[in-house]
Amino acid sequence: MGDAELTGVHCRLDELLAERGMTLTRLSEEVGVSLVNLSVLKNDRAKAIRFSTLIAICEALDCAIGELLVRAER
Repeated sequence: MGDAELTGVHCRLDELLAERGMTLTRLSEEVGVSLVNLSVLKNDRAKAIRFSTLIAICEALDCAIGELLVRAER
C-alpha cells in the first residue's frame, strides 16, 4: 500500500510542474522550500504541509489548493 493510500491524499505536484514546464529546482527557488522537502511532497511521502508552504506553492504554480492536493483513489 502506497503512502497516498495510507493518508488518503495524493499530491499532483509532478503533473502541475509538467503542465507548466517548470522544474522542481525552479519551484524550490521560487517558494524557498528545499528540494528534499518538495520531493517528499511530490512523491506522496509527506505526512503534513504548512499552510504557508501550500499557499506559496499554489501561488508559484498559479493553481488552487484542490488542484494540487486531491483525494487518493482507493
